[in-house]
Amino acid sequence: MRIEDGLLARACETLAGYLALGNETIASDCARFVRNRAAPSIYDANHGTRVRAASEGEIEAVLSAAEELFAGFGHRRFDCDPFTRAEFEAHLVLEGYQGETTLQLILEGSLRASPPPVEIRLARGDGDWQSLRRLMRMDHQETAEREQRPVYAESVSREMTEVKRGKCPPLRFWIAQVGEVDAGFLSSWPGENGVGLVEDLFTVPELRRRGIATALMVRAVEDAPERGADLVLIGARPADSPRHIYASMGFRPLCVTRSYLKTLGASERTSEGAIESR
Repeated sequence: MRIEDGLLARACETLAGYLALGNETIASDCARFVRNRAAPSIYDANHGTRVRAASEGEIEAVLSAAEELFAGFGHRRFDCDPFTRAEFEAHLVLEGYQGETTLQLILEGSLRASPPPVEIRLARGDGDWQSLRRLMRMDHQETAEREQRPVYAESVSREMTEVKRGKCPPLRFWIAQVGEVDAGFLSSWPGENGVGLVEDLFTVPELRRRGIATALMVRAVEDAPERGADLVLIGARPADSPRHIYASMGFRPLCVTRSYLKTLGASERTSEGAIESR
């Protein structure tokens, strides 16, 4: 095995481990499933991952396990990494799943950044989470406008925030403050194998271009070695400009991962636990 293959394996473990934080995990012979019955509409909290199925029988077993575990849920999702067999992804496409690609970048040295002084604090209590709920809702609204789709319902945004909070304290949220205003946030997790991760970068639109996002990145990346990680991952959508910003800071492209999603109509669900799909 090449050194890079070992790094890829660790990175994939970290990506899957981050999504599993705070949720139930169910292992099968050829896949792992993440489930959160309290947040059934949240894709990140309810999906299949680390799929290693190769044969027709193994693939059918994984798909059948998903149907059993997520009966009544309004969606099915599988996350695929560089070790997922192409045959499995092909089956998902055949079954009507829609794929989305994420570029994963990794930082192996120091972050190249010199932000101006910005007040940053660790989110701790209910007051901080009230502020994070407001900021996350702004993020959801802006994303919906950029992607030209309806914004999530308020209830879905609240559910998403609670899923994030359920990952703490292993996951840490950092809040940037400008004057009396909370202006942005970013989260960090050190992982369990020396590869950490930073996620969820957002700054208030009218306060951008002031170095707030860079200051958040510096603090979140500093958290990795403080808690035992010497490498840090960050994800970016291929069509979004942040990928170039991350590269300029010292992150290098490592791999791409893909999420495949299928939403279900009411007639495709069982009667128990049926919800409105997003």
